[in-house]
Amino acid sequence: MRNLFYLLLWLGVSASAQKATVSGTLRDSATRETMIGAGIFVPEANTGAVTNEYGFFSLTLPVGTYTLRISSVGYADLEQRLELTSDTRLDLELVQAGEQLEEVIINEKPRSDIRRAEMSTAKLSIETIKKMPVVLGEVDVLKSILLIPGVTNAGEGASGFNVRGGGADQNLILLDEATIFNSSHVFGFFSVFNPDAIKDLKLYKGGIPARFGGRASSVLDIYQKDGNANNFSMNGGIGLISSRLLAEGPIVKEKGSFLIGGRASYGHLLLKLSDIKNSAYFYDLNTKLNYRLDKNNSLYLSGYFGRDVFNLSGSFMNIYGNATLNLRWNHIFSDKLFSNLSLIYSDYYYGLDLDFVGFKYDSGIRNYNIRYDFRNYLSEKITLAFGTNAIYYEFNPGTISPLGAESGFNGQQLDLKYAFEPSVYLEADHKLTHDLTLRYGLRASAFYRLGASTEKIYAGSPVSFNPDLQIYEKAQPVGYKYFGSNKVMKAYGNLEPRFSMSYAFNSDKSVKVSYNRMTQYLQLVSNTSSPTPLDVWTPSDRYIRPQRLDQVAFGYFANFSSDRYSFEGETFYREVKNRIDYIDGADLIANDALEQVILNGEQRAYGIELLLRKNTGALTGWISYTLSKSQQRTPGRTAQEPGINNGEWYRSPYDKTHNLAVTSAYELSKKWSFGANFTLQTGQPATFPVGQYQYQDITVPSYGPRNMNSLPAYHHLDLSATWMPKPDKKKGWRSEWVFSIYNVYNRRNAASLSFSQNEESGRNEAVRFSIFGIVPGISYNFKF
Repeated sequence: MRNLFYLLLWLGVSASAQKATVSGTLRDSATRETMIGAGIFVPEANTGAVTNEYGFFSLTLPVGTYTLRISSVGYADLEQRLELTSDTRLDLELVQAGEQLEEVIINEKPRSDIRRAEMSTAKLSIETIKKMPVVLGEVDVLKSILLIPGVTNAGEGASGFNVRGGGADQNLILLDEATIFNSSHVFGFFSVFNPDAIKDLKLYKGGIPARFGGRASSVLDIYQKDGNANNFSMNGGIGLISSRLLAEGPIVKEKGSFLIGGRASYGHLLLKLSDIKNSAYFYDLNTKLNYRLDKNNSLYLSGYFGRDVFNLSGSFMNIYGNATLNLRWNHIFSDKLFSNLSLIYSDYYYGLDLDFVGFKYDSGIRNYNIRYDFRNYLSEKITLAFGTNAIYYEFNPGTISPLGAESGFNGQQLDLKYAFEPSVYLEADHKLTHDLTLRYGLRASAFYRLGASTEKIYAGSPVSFNPDLQIYEKAQPVGYKYFGSNKVMKAYGNLEPRFSMSYAFNSDKSVKVSYNRMTQYLQLVSNTSSPTPLDVWTPSDRYIRPQRLDQVAFGYFANFSSDRYSFEGETFYREVKNRIDYIDGADLIANDALEQVILNGEQRAYGIELLLRKNTGALTGWISYTLSKSQQRTPGRTAQEPGINNGEWYRSPYDKTHNLAVTSAYELSKKWSFGANFTLQTGQPATFPVGQYQYQDITVPSYGPRNMNSLPAYHHLDLSATWMPKPDKKKGWRSEWVFSIYNVYNRRNAASLSFSQNEESGRNEAVRFSIFGIVPGISYNFKF
């Protein structure tokens, strides 16, 4: 009898402990787009999950009856009743705002994720970005992230962006997993991302997941739309500078779709009506195909192609741009194991035709990338992410060709460079308790500088120091060594640990901490504060060592007033080893021996970031403020060498002590909405002359320590108004007008200061160069 009792007790315990898994894919009901980062919450178990980059989720629960609450910003909340008795596949759809019935409540609260072990991230919806006022009414994805704490750039018309005092080259920018090496059109005035083609955007400033690597500052992860698998539709816009058009529709209804979008500027066409022979324009093309083979297998093919053309009367022509192609296979092995295999091609080309001197210069970088990522939902407490990645690089530092039959130049090919970068990673999301969540992982990366190539041999360092003149000079090679095809010239290996932790005091407040190490094997050779198309990427080798970042961050996160407001406060400290610097007078263009002008230094940055967001109501927006310091140092290699700036720390070119941004959107009515942005930043670091002396009747300025000075403070106020004539129209031709004013009070922000002697007064003076004053804009957007 006693044995029977124990048997029944054991069976009861076993039954109560029996668990099952519910998994599936979440999609938009109107377009069948997979939804990234949507929340699934189970109140009975007080647990939940978030959809991955392909809309997949998995939850393991004790068998029983549950209510699944699915939510995503801009969509109607969905409640799904579930009788969970065994492993269940449950594919779900959410209804967009504007498509729902009147009584359905729409989720408008982008609340801070309190319990997730993720910090130092920012996610912006395309709808939010499109409401922001911008230059000439051209919606710009990159300019929108400048309103996030810790993100700045070099000013108006500058390309790229800087994160937590890092360089623009230290940001990994991905479009459908393919690397974008130059993210700007027209030398920084516009970004390469067509907003109509973008589905999701997420910026990682710290606590970076182990699946990412290769850069020493941040990751900007952007995904294109899949295309509407239900119905054919088109949308576009006409602006003062450019126009765009995007078409999408089903290949096989509810199983496959296509997307193709084009954008082009036409300001150069107006110049042709005048006597001006110069022109500058850009164009780009976004494409995507996807097909669902069955419930467990999907194929995606996506691509991007963009070009900028700058022509000065035919005597000078500059062409540059990116091209990418990605073939992906999603496979669901089981309700707990998801995988994605990607074959990726990425290319950046830069060309220069100098007709007035008779030669042509071409350079670029391309890579071939294969990556295989897995996500294993082991239990309701542990999720594993693991995978491998291998990238093969081809670098062309420069091909110089004669231009025209009368050119006096002989052709020259700078030494081509090759490299291979493999990596593996393993990472766990671990819910230790209801309030304590960890994310910990390790990335192991390697880098091989490969032949065929010739390496210069030096008696000592490629950079020598002249003690008499107290300057650094190029050392002359004493020999050469040839490496055959795919022979290893130099190898590096690094372990990159990642760790994040979240402790929740309750459902509305938490503290988080993170640490990550990142290694960057590619270097952008540039001596400007903002990247230019002329900059050249080069691999690490025997003389140029990879950069290595170590960063820690601590933060406090809170939602209050029933999620109407959210607050995020973070402090960070980051160090970068082997940050390259240049000797005085370094020539970087078409240089076949860059190691002769480069010194390895270090960089550090630290600061506080604050973000207060209003999430609901007619008026929404946020206020962000960053107080930070970014410094760089290149000490002498010996006691006799002064290094750069006498070996002392100096402000890096990306140092912005104060950075304040205010952005808001106001819905006056269904027809009218308004937006406003205000930005205030410390001026860009600069080095001004502190005196002068005469030498043979020539006035020579003398300068103080590097970057000791600043340009004047940078600030502007921007406004926009959007008018939708027929807001209740759901089908057919729908349109809106967007009116904007950039820099309302006509602030002449300094892009640079030049110093010269006034010819009339004879006095020295500083001349400010500004790019924009007040700039009105108008655009017309439509869809059907």
